[in-house]
Order: sequence, then C-alpha cells, then structure tokens
Amino acid sequence: MNFLSFLPTGIIILNIIFIILLIFFERKDPTATWAWLLILTLIPVLGFILYLFLGLTPKKRKVFQRKQEDELKKYDRQLITAELKRRINHFKHLEQSIIRLAFENDLPAGIGCNQLDIYTSGREKFDDLFEDIKNAKEFVHANYYIINNDQLGNQFMQLLTKKAAEGVEVRLLYDRMGCRNLSRYAIFELEDAGGEVVSFAPFVLDMNYRNHRKNVVIDGQIGYLGGINIGDEYLGESRKFGDWRDTHLRLKGESVDSLQYRFLLDWDFATGHDLLGERKYFPDKEFKGDVSVQIVSSGPDSKEAEIKSLFLKMIYEAEKSIYIQTPYFIPDQSVLEALKLAARSGVDVKIMIPYRGDHPFVYSANNSFVGELLDVGARCYHYTEGFLHSKTICIDSRVLSIGTTNMDVRSFKLNFEINAFIYDPDVAKQHDQIFMDDLEKSEEITREVYENRGWTMKLRESVSRLLSPIL
Repeated sequence: MNFLSFLPTGIIILNIIFIILLIFFERKDPTATWAWLLILTLIPVLGFILYLFLGLTPKKRKVFQRKQEDELKKYDRQLITAELKRRINHFKHLEQSIIRLAFENDLPAGIGCNQLDIYTSGREKFDDLFEDIKNAKEFVHANYYIINNDQLGNQFMQLLTKKAAEGVEVRLLYDRMGCRNLSRYAIFELEDAGGEVVSFAPFVLDMNYRNHRKNVVIDGQIGYLGGINIGDEYLGESRKFGDWRDTHLRLKGESVDSLQYRFLLDWDFATGHDLLGERKYFPDKEFKGDVSVQIVSSGPDSKEAEIKSLFLKMIYEAEKSIYIQTPYFIPDQSVLEALKLAARSGVDVKIMIPYRGDHPFVYSANNSFVGELLDVGARCYHYTEGFLHSKTICIDSRVLSIGTTNMDVRSFKLNFEINAFIYDPDVAKQHDQIFMDDLEKSEEITREVYENRGWTMKLRESVSRLLSPIL
C-alpha cells in the first residue's frame, strides 16, 4: 500500500488532534469554539490553516498584556480623578452613570470641553483635514486602518511628504492588513523627506488583531476620529457601491490631548519610542468650546471590552430612543438581549444597516440578527443610497457615540478601536436629524419583507449565524 492510501486516515487523525487542542488548551468564548469546531469538521486541512492565522491566540495575548501593563505604568490616574470630580456634578444622572463607567476602564477617560464638527461624507472631511495638515507648524500624527493606493491615498501621502520636507514632524502609523495595498514607494518617499512610518504590529498579529483606529492629531490643537479611512470610495467613487456614507469628527479643545495620548501609546508599542513626556505634544489649547467629550479606546490589550460595556450601559439607560448605524450588525448575546429588552420596554429602537454588504457572510449575518429584533418591536432599515459605513449610537437625544467601533464581535473583542462619547443634547439632536435624513434614503425591513426572503438567503443566514463569533 502506498502513502496516498493512508492520507485520508492521517487527515482525520490530525483533525481530531486539532479539535482536542482547541477544546482543552484554547480558552475561548464557547460560541467562538463551536464556530471553529464547525470549520475544522467541514474543511479539515484548510480549516486548520485558517485557525493558525485567525484563531490561535496565546502568544498574541502575552504581547498585548505587556502592552497594557506598560501603558498603565505611564498613565496619571490621579490627575484624571481630580478633573472628573470637578466636572461630573454638572451632568444629570444618565450622563453621570455613563461617564463614571468610562472612567473605570483601564486607561480612565477624562472629560474634555471642545468645539466639534460632524462630517457625514468623506469629501467634507478631507477638504478640512488636508487644509489643517497644510497649515501644520509643529507635527502631524496620523493613524489609519486603510490607506489605499489610489488618487486620494496618493494625495494624502504626498501631502505628508511635503510637510515632512518643510521640517514638520510627521508620524504615520498604519495597520499592515488594512494597508496591504499602500504604495511602498509612497512610504519610502515620506521617510526620505524625514517622516516616520511604522506598521502597528507584525503581519501575523495584524491578520486578526487589527488596529482599526482612524485618528489624526495636528499640532496638539486639532483632532480627527471616526469611520472614514483614506480611499477614493469615500469620495463616492466606488464602482460597486457608489456613495460611501460615513460619520467622522473634528475636535478642537481639551479632548485632543486624549487623542494624542492614545496615538503616542500606540506609537510606543509599535516603535519602542516613548514620547509621552515631551510637553510640546500637549500644548495649551488655543480653542475653547462647551461640548463635553470622553475619548475611549479598547482592544485585545484591555482587561474588559470597554467600548462594548459603554454601549451596553447606554442601551440599558435609554428611556425613549436608541438609534444605531453600523455596517456590521453582529452583536454578541449580551448586546442583542439588551436591545431586545429595550424594544420590549417601549424604547424606540431603530437599527440602520447597509442594503448591500461588502462581505457576503457578514451581510447575511446582519439579516439574521435583524429578524430577532423585529420580533420584539424594534424597527430596522436598509440604507439604499450606497454603502453605509457609519458607526454611531445615540440614546434619548442626549448621549452620542461616534467612532471606529462596529456593532459586532470583532470590534468588541479583537480590533483596536477608538470612540468619542459626547454628552451634549444639541450635538445629539444634530445626529438624530442626520439619522432621520438617512431614513429618507432607506427601506424599512418589515416583518413581511423579512419573511418573504428566498430560501437561499435563509440558508446563507443560518450558516453565517453559526460563523458569526469569528467573522
């Protein structure tokens, strides 16, 4: 008998070994374990290869545990405590409860007073961002998940290169997975001009634990964060989707220091260069505002899923309304049950997702969770004018969160994310009006519409739902 005759048996034996290792040595969330068991059983060899790249975690946890320990050593909790006590009494109970929870995360989130602009399209954001970078005098610190090798991506890299050549300190942090199409030539040009360019983590880590943050700090005075990456699709030039609807923030004021702190911690992790002690990166603010903002970050280096915890707190505290926009609606059981409970309690729960997804499995999983919410009285919508990439949640027209975090398991547990939590009724109402305007460009997913979907869609939803913990 030749070797090939033993091959099927060998594959079966190896697969059983892999499954045993998964169950007894990888202490995963049980739902994620079942999803991987399904993949290993159905596609033995390919499934194990996928698991090696996307599922195996012990060494990664150790790397990020060291990152967390280093960051906590550098954080001045006493300073933030005094500032919190001084300001928190100005808020009502709803806001206070969320603020206190945000403060209890690993890196306590202080409250900053700011001027704030909300962008709902890439063109608006990039007009202002590029102008702010052109006017930079001291430094530009940028962190992006995606920088495409296209017209906008090249324009962005050329602008950074020009500023570096002028003597402005330019630091660019990028995710290797998200920026896999970023031009190497553009990086070399920026470095030759005096800029510094670094990927956030080795590729083997980036494949699963991605730096999904999109934040920029200019001269310590202006900050940007939100869902908009660098690419032509954000200018409405996607051949597949057309318009790319997203939400982004521009801040001027005290919370820019929190954005700067986050960037410098990530820069230290990626490079080993600690710049937190340099006062020039935290200058006195030229601008004053009255919009209260907390900047909160989370990731696999966190003890708790901070942003998810704040989302849950918002949902449970809501008395009138919960408005959510997200491209990927794959909540874990705790978030799903909180939304269902809110809807059953008479809260106006509205969820808006894309009509067409950019990932087929994720799109099908979106629809499977929508069905459960329809059963309890929530109202769900497909945004039909392009692709909805916005990531926002607003409750009672009082508390609003805008950032990089999707309403999905990956953002809650695996990705490095950053969100602004905004405690200002005027800004919250501005968001709600934007949401209502988007409803005019959406189709409601009624129970009748949902029940009439085809059997192929139902099959895809069932499979996607099983795989949802690892999507």
